[in-house]
Amino acid sequence: MKLTPRYINRELSWLNFNERVLQEANDPSVPLVERLVFLGIFSNNLDEFYRVRYAFISRLAKMEKEVRDLEEIDFDPVALMKAIQKKVGRLNREFNHIFENIRDKLAVQGIRFLDETKLNREQGDFVLHYFRKTVRQHLFPIMLDRFKNFSNLRDNQIYLLVDLKHKSNPLIENHALIEIPSELPRFLVLPMGADGVHYVLYLDDVIRYCLADVFSMFGYNEFRAYTIKFTRDAELDIDNDISKSFLEVISEGIKARKHGATVRFIYDDRMPKRVLEKIMPKFGLNKRDTREPGGKYHNAKDLMNFPKLGPAALYYEPRPSLDVKRIAEDEIFLDTIRQKDICLHYPYQTFRYIIDLLREASIDPAVRTIKMTIYRTAKDSKVINALINAARNGKEVIVYVELQARFDEELNIRWAARMQEEGIKIIQSTPGLKVHAKLILIRRKENNENVYYGAIGTGNPNESTARTYADEHLLTADRKITSDMNKVFHMLDDRKFFQPEFESLIVSPFSTRSFFMKRIDREIRNAKKGKPAWILIKVNNLVDRRIVDKLYEASVAGVKIDMIVRGICTLIPGVAGMSENIRAVRIVDRFLEHSRIIVFCSGEKPEYYIGSADWMERNFDHRIEVTTPVTDPEIQKDLWRMLQIQIADNVKARLICDEKPNMPMSLKKGAKPVRSQVEYYRYLKDRETP
Repeated sequence: MKLTPRYINRELSWLNFNERVLQEANDPSVPLVERLVFLGIFSNNLDEFYRVRYAFISRLAKMEKEVRDLEEIDFDPVALMKAIQKKVGRLNREFNHIFENIRDKLAVQGIRFLDETKLNREQGDFVLHYFRKTVRQHLFPIMLDRFKNFSNLRDNQIYLLVDLKHKSNPLIENHALIEIPSELPRFLVLPMGADGVHYVLYLDDVIRYCLADVFSMFGYNEFRAYTIKFTRDAELDIDNDISKSFLEVISEGIKARKHGATVRFIYDDRMPKRVLEKIMPKFGLNKRDTREPGGKYHNAKDLMNFPKLGPAALYYEPRPSLDVKRIAEDEIFLDTIRQKDICLHYPYQTFRYIIDLLREASIDPAVRTIKMTIYRTAKDSKVINALINAARNGKEVIVYVELQARFDEELNIRWAARMQEEGIKIIQSTPGLKVHAKLILIRRKENNENVYYGAIGTGNPNESTARTYADEHLLTADRKITSDMNKVFHMLDDRKFFQPEFESLIVSPFSTRSFFMKRIDREIRNAKKGKPAWILIKVNNLVDRRIVDKLYEASVAGVKIDMIVRGICTLIPGVAGMSENIRAVRIVDRFLEHSRIIVFCSGEKPEYYIGSADWMERNFDHRIEVTTPVTDPEIQKDLWRMLQIQIADNVKARLICDEKPNMPMSLKKGAKPVRSQVEYYRYLKDRETP
């Protein structure tokens, strides 16, 4: 008898999520160019997976068994790496098949990919001119034969390895390395010819076509170029030198990460074996390193920025963000919030209101202080520009910038320096304790009293991601909530991480785990007494084993649990005697599902919570996260409507289970198709339409 496992492996579950992204790229109902974008998202996700999770497993595999035992690792890292490689290999083959299918369909729509071997004379002249005027100045070839070791190639950057033959002696081979400049567009659109077709050329092929322009003057007359790419361990090596500021330590760690340990080497599978064997030692590689033969082109993530070409039918239908009728343009925003809580649901509703809130606070003579946490923000951030304007207008502005936000460290360091120059007080990051909470707190003098206004989000106040990330932002003047928010900021500023007394907010690492465990226990007690008992959970990731075990216990007790988990889900739903009362779905569509919403039956009066924390050990125990109750009946109605629509989704939702991790919903004959993101947009639009 086969024993049912208790958990899905975290890494394999993550690959299941990325497989769901690939399904979207393969969906014929998705517009063609949007399908290319999903291929780009899949590739970008996979790069991050190798840089973070695979690198972690690789480090474990190199440990002695005794050390792994001390770390309480309950899996064989070597076997897991093999399982990952097998699954990734299958997904990459599917990726290639899907790309070829999309490419052929785009050709029918008048968009065709060319390579350097298919250019006619006019196209060749255009490419050569573009190369000489735009590309060549960015190229700095390295002659590899001069080096015994050249192992400092950059993470996630693509290079052309050029096999050179000299006309004076064809038996002599030389090799050059050219970094494909990431500052230039990856795709070149050629002038439209008489046939009315848009021809598109990879930047890689622009360079291939013009290799003679680079090397022929040195006597080379034969050139073959193969793409290579290194994926490196993205873990920051934090130096404990107490003489350095944490900002200096992070900066140095970022520089070192670009040349971290190799976790994956991808190469063009057309590369001759003799060339591969010659260059691997130069790059510090051996046969034990993960080598992945690939196609002619790498960094497919650039498909996310494919040129906008062709008819409108190739793209999603425009869906403008909605205005909120309660927020009047001619009224003071803070006065509107004081009257009644507001919850913004973007991108369905416009993110402009968050910028308006900060812009208005920056010029309101009654506003004294603005406090904010920043985890990820836009490169050209209107949010930060509003904070700078507030400081220039004499407001006290205090900002916590998280310098440890993975892959955004450099941007955050630059913004922190810029804000500091403008007189904004920057609260320094604390080593080893990330602040992931999404908070804005405004202090205003009203009738000689301090009145506080707060914004608590499930996602970052970032106008760039707010266009595609589906999140919630609660705007409130509730005294208990804003008082608790102030305590969080005081704690960050004082750097004294003892547990404050919070009246309303649930704050990690102090109370989030215990709070939700107690709420689940209450549902278990109610179920055992025959009372209504259910839980509705919407998170990005569900990994924490203590919580998973508690949910299993609730299922066995008869608590009905519906879960919407976009990414990693290590819980196995629907197993008799363990989780038969748990149903879990994963939704991938036009917008990235990013909000965290929890609803408990709580007898006769359901309790609603939104916040920044996923249900993972790191979010419960090792980060500053903030979850807030939502008590306004109208907002509760909106959240309930969203969750019920998503549970009923039978178009973009997939059932999460162990054997078939992305099982499509069975649409019964005559049943109405429910695509949750479309339905919820329609619900909000109808509600806001007079």
